Amino acid sequence: MRNWDLYYLAYLSLGIIWGTNFLFMKWAAVLINPEQIVFLRVLSGFIPVVGYALMKKQLKLKHFKHAHHFLVMSILATVIYFYCFAKGTALLNSGIAGALSGSIPLFSTLITFLLLKEEKLSKWKIAGVFAGFIGVLLIAKPWVNGEASLNLSGVLYMTIGSLSVGISFVYAKRFLSHINISPAALTSYQMILALVIVGLFGDLKGIGDIQTDLGALLGVIIGLGIVGTGIAYILYYVIVNRLGAVVASTVTYIPPVVALFIGLFLANEVILLSDWGGMVVILIGVYLLNKKSKNRTNKIVEIKR
Repeated sequence: MRNWDLYYLAYLSLGIIWGTNFLFMKWAAVLINPEQIVFLRVLSGFIPVVGYALMKKQLKLKHFKHAHHFLVMSILATVIYFYCFAKGTALLNSGIAGALSGSIPLFSTLITFLLLKEEKLSKWKIAGVFAGFIGVLLIAKPWVNGEASLNLSGVLYMTIGSLSVGISFVYAKRFLSHINISPAALTSYQMILALVIVGLFGDLKGIGDIQTDLGALLGVIIGLGIVGTGIAYILYYVIVNRLGAVVASTVTYIPPVVALFIGLFLANEVILLSDWGGMVVILIGVYLLNKKSKNRTNKIVEIKR
């Protein structure tokens, strides 16, 4: 198999891995609370990420002069993000939660426009953001009452989680993009700080209840933690380095589709036609956001040539 085939296999694998995370969170939510899910997820995912960073000799004491930025990133891109997704998934079907997660690039674009003055909101991006939020509304269906309605608190948690990680992208671009710290090292620092935060302030009483269900335990430790967080980060680094950031960003198309299929066929969840339609509209919005990025990237390449 050629190297490029391996990289695109890594790309596909990452999308599938991220799409399965919602089912593992749903299993765990029956037995433990969201803080405990986050703690176990980060603890399990921390091991392969730190191992990778140590192997590449990327962890350095001099990095800790930026510890305040690591703390902010830990809160935005790990604690709030993971907690809200765990809470939202506990209140919704796993497939619906996964479909709503497709809105992350929309929030990232909107926050970038609001906070970074050098970024322009083009007509493509406006169309993409608008389409994405229409898709979220089609899934949330706030106008529907009764059994067909969704738990709007769950939708709100998913929205806050997406918003938090979207803000983290902008924060990283503003404060961390100019310093020479590898993504693996940055993630290692984020995760250890997240463990401290959740360990000190989270309700971890009863976390051992997860051991009563072997499937849920393995789902959190291996599926959500080691694979869904640790190995997923490493795969993402490989994709960014080998295929480029533009291609890597399009991996967000895959998890919502995977989550809906898993919810329908493996978890026997009720997935309505409007949910599929909402997911498609969200992905169209993400495509419109990336479409302009691709065109801009091609122009840069042509200039360099």
